[in-house]
Amino acid sequence: MSYKTDIEIAQECEMRPVTEIARRANIEEKYVEQYGRYKAKIDLSFLNETDRKDGKLVLVTAITPTSAGEGKTTTTIGLADALNVIGKRAAVALREPSLGPVFGIKGGAAGGGYAQVVPMEDINLHFTGDLHAITAANNLLAAMLDNHIYQGNALGVDTRKITWKRCVDMNDRQLRHIVDGLGGKVNGVPREDGYDITVASEIMAVFCLSTSISDLKRRLSDMIVGYTFDDKPVTCGDLHAAGALTALLKDALKPNLVQTLEGTPAFVHGGPFANIAHGCNSVAATKMALKAGDYAVTEAGFGADLGAEKFLDIKCRKSGLVPDAVVLVATVRALKMHGGLSKSELDKENIAALEKGMPNLIRHLNNIKNVYKLPCVVAINRFPADTDDEIEFIIAKCGELGVRAVLSTVCADGGRGGEALAREVVRLCDEEKSGFSYLYDDDLPVDKKIETVVKKIYGGDGVNILPDAVKQIERLEALGFSRFPVCIAKTQYSFSDNPALSGAPEGFRVTVKKVKVSAGAEFIVALTGDVMTMPGLPVLPAAEKIDVDENGKIKGLF
Repeated sequence: MSYKTDIEIAQECEMRPVTEIARRANIEEKYVEQYGRYKAKIDLSFLNETDRKDGKLVLVTAITPTSAGEGKTTTTIGLADALNVIGKRAAVALREPSLGPVFGIKGGAAGGGYAQVVPMEDINLHFTGDLHAITAANNLLAAMLDNHIYQGNALGVDTRKITWKRCVDMNDRQLRHIVDGLGGKVNGVPREDGYDITVASEIMAVFCLSTSISDLKRRLSDMIVGYTFDDKPVTCGDLHAAGALTALLKDALKPNLVQTLEGTPAFVHGGPFANIAHGCNSVAATKMALKAGDYAVTEAGFGADLGAEKFLDIKCRKSGLVPDAVVLVATVRALKMHGGLSKSELDKENIAALEKGMPNLIRHLNNIKNVYKLPCVVAINRFPADTDDEIEFIIAKCGELGVRAVLSTVCADGGRGGEALAREVVRLCDEEKSGFSYLYDDDLPVDKKIETVVKKIYGGDGVNILPDAVKQIERLEALGFSRFPVCIAKTQYSFSDNPALSGAPEGFRVTVKKVKVSAGAEFIVALTGDVMTMPGLPVLPAAEKIDVDENGKIKGLF
């Protein structure tokens, strides 16, 4: 049987004008700034001037990802469509895709099958230019910093202690470590430098947590770019750069409105990676989605140990948001991989491997239900080769834990394939009370915050903080940053910091190699394992399959 590709399905969709989508989201025309016929930005004043009550907030997260695929974004979009199918008003809030994964191996972030946001090609490529604006702002700050040093270095910046990197929204390992300023005195001051991918820039994190122009400017001003010879922090504000950066970002800060294949309003805005940042779409977009209907469905990147933990302990802490229900996405295929099967063995029924992989789902489920005390449902994202017995096995195991598992076929069937899931989400929001609390208090020491995440969420025995990282923590605490939450950068493929440890490993310790502060985003980043802030391309990049015909129609984009 031949299946249509995601882009073929998306290109066959008859999109509604974005003005119609805005009306469905209860947004008056005066707030809508159109980018063509099917995309728009929504002015932030809408949030201050609307008198609509907030709807219910539904967070979609997942088990530990595998190469078999979990379909978290697809489920998020399909659930929003399904809520509309059963007579509820719903909107969805998602992150913007990064060009790096689009042209690399991971793909885009617009969903799949019959649960997509459109126009898919635009969203996965340049969209409304938000990521370009963030790239420009990041690199303007880098240019102003190096110019300050070149023009006499009045602040006494130690070029060996510069922490700010340039960025580009592309997977380009060649730029991870470079030396610049070469070629003589007129070409700058030679120093070691490097690039991050744009979604790893602190400006992306700041962008997603800011709720107004003034909040954005304050956060940008607080960002630390390096340290002086006597170890005092140098900030964006010290370089008088915050105003210019804000000028580049003021339009980008307005959330983007598009639609799903079924016409559900979709706010797609911001896109930090969850393995190196907090992995959530913008606070402003989430709050707009809450005003757009009875339910706002949003997601957090990668598995619940990364995206959901950071959503709850960083985004919620900073914004006051609290989910009314959580959807934990799992697949038979991924659980069998956690049970030890290779990708080539997944199309045959194997209950033994499934049972062996179930502890991964159980640990994530326990974290949501018993650690954070949030109402939860498991969404089983069905693939064609999954058998009824395998599905029933997962449903039964979840039932033993007092949680319902519901089959979802939104990829194949759109909103109709998520009706059962939508009804369970409505039931959870209506009937089950949230006992939510943050994982740790603000006044807990930084090392104890990291240890708490490792022990309570990852299931590890503890944390090894290397000597350099200990000194970095001591310096950050002395500078007054100890009350910030922690953002642990680690592999997405394991609860541990070792990607080879799948399933639900035990007896491990997480090693923290480096600790730095994102003073504008107001969190402390603990880097573990071999996490890269600039990915590389694979042997066969997805870019090799992408083309455009003579009529300008894109092909090969998923």
